Amino acid sequence: MPHYYSLGTIPHKRHTQFRKPDGGLYAEQLFSTEGFSNDYSLLYHTHAPTLIVKCDEPVNVMPKIAEEKMLKHRSFEGFNIKPVADFLESRKAVLVNNDCHIVLAAPQQSMTDYFYKNADADEMIFVHEGSGVVKTCYGELPFSYGDYIVIPRGCIYQVHFNSENNRLFMVESFTPIRYPKRYLSKYGQLMEHSPYCERDIRTPQNLQTFDEKGDFVIKTKKKGMLYGIHYGTHPFDVVGWDGYCYPYIFSIHDFEPITGRVHQPPPVHQTFETDAFVVCSFVPRLYDYHPESIPAPYNHSNIDSDELLYYVDGDFMSRKHVTRGMITLHPAGIPHGPHPGTVEKSIGAKETKELAVMVDTFRPLQLTEAALEIENDGYVMSWAE
Repeated sequence: MPHYYSLGTIPHKRHTQFRKPDGGLYAEQLFSTEGFSNDYSLLYHTHAPTLIVKCDEPVNVMPKIAEEKMLKHRSFEGFNIKPVADFLESRKAVLVNNDCHIVLAAPQQSMTDYFYKNADADEMIFVHEGSGVVKTCYGELPFSYGDYIVIPRGCIYQVHFNSENNRLFMVESFTPIRYPKRYLSKYGQLMEHSPYCERDIRTPQNLQTFDEKGDFVIKTKKKGMLYGIHYGTHPFDVVGWDGYCYPYIFSIHDFEPITGRVHQPPPVHQTFETDAFVVCSFVPRLYDYHPESIPAPYNHSNIDSDELLYYVDGDFMSRKHVTRGMITLHPAGIPHGPHPGTVEKSIGAKETKELAVMVDTFRPLQLTEAALEIENDGYVMSWAE
C-alpha cells in the first residue's frame, strides 16, 4: 500500500473540531476500501460530501460475455479498439472474471462535464499512449507514457488529456491492489531487494479547493450499472487530508529488473498483487550471463492461472509477429512457450528492449464480444509454423 502522506491543511488531532475562517466546521470524511479494518485516509471537506440533489436512471454497462469457457491460446489486436470521444464510452472490457476486468480504451476527449467513481473496483490504468493529468480531491497526478495510475475504489476523479491520441490498458480489480508482500518489511516499508522503492511512487500534488455550489454529476459504477448522481457541491472541496489510502502513480520505466546467470522466472517481474491476480512488468534488461545460458523463456505449464501479456514496445525474442498493443492469453491447463526458432535465435543475445505488462489471474478469464471483434484467428496454431 502507499506510504503515509499528507497534503493541505489538517487539524492536530483526528475527529476533533476543525473550523473554517468563518467559524463553521469542516466536514471530516474517513476514506477506506476495506471498512475500518485496513489502510485509510481522512479528508476535510468544505461542505458535507453527502449533498445529493438528483439521481439519473442507471445505465447497464455490464460486459457481454461471448465465451464463458475455453481452452486454447488466444491473441488480440488491442490497437484495433476504435477511438471514442468520451472516456467512459471508450472503455471496452475484453477479458473478465469475477475478480477483475481487463479493459482497453482509446479516449479522445477529457472529462469536463462529469466526474467518475468506480464503487466496485480498484483501477490500474497503464498509459500506453498519451499524457495529461488525473484530478482528484486528493490533488493532481500528472501522467505520461509508461505510467501505472492506481486509483482506489470509491475515489472520485476526472482525467484531462493533452491530446486526442490516447491508448490505455486497464485492470479493474474487485480486491485491493497492493505492493507484493515479499517486497515489504513487517512495518510496511519497501525493502532493499524490491525492484522499486517509495521514491519511485508519485503522490498527488497541487491540491486545489473548489468551494462551489451547483449541479455536479458523479457517474458511479456499481454492479455493472452506471448511475448519474448529482451533488450540490463540487466534489473537490477538500482543504487537506492525510493517510495511506489515495491514488498514486508508478512508472514502468522506474522498475529495476532482477537478472541472473540463468533465466529468471516471471515472479521477478512482479509489480503489484491482489488476492486474485498479480501484475508484472517486463522492461529492458541484460540477459543471463552464464556462458551456456538460453535467454528465451523455457516452456511452462499454466495449471493454476491464466497468463495475459499486453505488449507495449520493443522486440520480443520469444514471440513472432508481435504488434504494439497486442494481447496474448495463455489459459490455465495447457503449456506454452517460445515460438519455433526463437530459442536458438536468442542464444548469444546480450539484452532485450522489450516492454510489456503481464496479468496472471488465479481464476479463468472469459472472452467478451469486444474481444472477439479484435481477435487474431489461428493464433493457437502459431507454434506449428
